[in-house]
Amino acid sequence: MKKIVAVCAVALSLAACSGTGSTQGDRALTGAALGGAGGALIGGLASNSVGGALAGGAIGAAGGAIIGAATAPPERCYYDNRGRRYCRR
Repeated sequence: MKKIVAVCAVALSLAACSGTGSTQGDRALTGAALGGAGGALIGGLASNSVGGALAGGAIGAAGGAIIGAATAPPERCYYDNRGRRYCRR
């Protein structure tokens, strides 16, 4: 059990250090990684079983992906005087 906790803590630390990105897909992937690692850690500690860690990881990954995708910044676009569209993220 201590090995699972140590691996999850390292994975969560590494995932938190990575860039979250600005697109919806990048944010969803980062959210899924962080949520899965956190959920597995909490599920494993709460149930003292591998099944609890797997269930917590799955639930955390799904929640993290949904929240990560929902918090992506909107795309900012404008048109110049010739009608050309410019977008910035």
